[in-house]
Amino acid sequence: MATVKKDDRLTSSQSLLCVGFAGILSQIGTFHCKRGFLHSFVFICQNEGLRAFWKGNMVSCLRLFPYSVIHLATYKNIVHLHVDEQGDISQWRAIVAGGLAGISAALATYPLEVVETRLIAQNCQEPTYRGLLHSLSTIYRNEGLQALYRGFSLTVLDAVPFSIGCYAVYVNLDNLWQERHVRFTSLQNFINGCLAVGVAQTLSFPFESVKKKMQAQSLLLPHRGGVDVHFNGMIDCFRQVIKNKGVMALWSGLTANMVKIVPYFGLLFSCSEMCKQVCLYRNGYIISPLSYKPKPGVDQSLGPYELQEFKRYLRNRKSHKAQSSSIGNRW
Repeated sequence: MATVKKDDRLTSSQSLLCVGFAGILSQIGTFHCKRGFLHSFVFICQNEGLRAFWKGNMVSCLRLFPYSVIHLATYKNIVHLHVDEQGDISQWRAIVAGGLAGISAALATYPLEVVETRLIAQNCQEPTYRGLLHSLSTIYRNEGLQALYRGFSLTVLDAVPFSIGCYAVYVNLDNLWQERHVRFTSLQNFINGCLAVGVAQTLSFPFESVKKKMQAQSLLLPHRGGVDVHFNGMIDCFRQVIKNKGVMALWSGLTANMVKIVPYFGLLFSCSEMCKQVCLYRNGYIISPLSYKPKPGVDQSLGPYELQEFKRYLRNRKSHKAQSSSIGNRW
């Protein structure tokens, strides 16, 4: 039985802010490699300069906050519908909830992901697209709305192995560390995120690889967008990659992707937990923003607004007793 505990000590806005802020903090830039990690690194540096390694990074940062917020909100809502009276949920339901949350977040932000891919794939010395708004308008005008959702079906397929890998690892971390999740340190949370996404990304990378090719390819762009194989549709893309480059080509670029995404998710989990601690301290549940140790005398089952109301009641009661005592002393 995997355990997902419902925590009502944070307000909805605080929960969303934690994961959104963590997502922004952990964004470290992005690049894609097609001919080996080191060779591509040198090739891009020589031909486009150092700033090419941050192509599409602004769009990625803009996409990250709403994606993270929608993902967390959807996941929490689905999980809370299926938790029992003790706050537990089965492992497979947690996995399904994670997959559905990822699909929902991707649906809302997918056009930004397409723009990000196009900006990364183009040569910044001879750009076709100039920023987010220009990219969106150009793609929509020349290729239609469907181009902004090209490859989305692979996001749905990708969610299955990714969610199985990520959430199956993450919800079993209590057993790995032999202690409860609420007692994890920042370093443990960082390792947890790295481990979970490392397994998940390896399982789902073939779908991610084909999706990026579909997003980048366009008959209207030079060299069809720089894609290394030509294809018509998702199935044909898989077929052409395997036919021309072999099965292992579906994992081409995994090393570079791991360099980016593994520390990103590690920081995402650790920053999210750190933000949660700050909010819990501000709400009066714990003694320090650096520790999960409960504050003595505080009912942890109360919601934040209930706790504030209870504190206000105690202050008023104390004040009333003081006034009564003062009046009695006068008599």
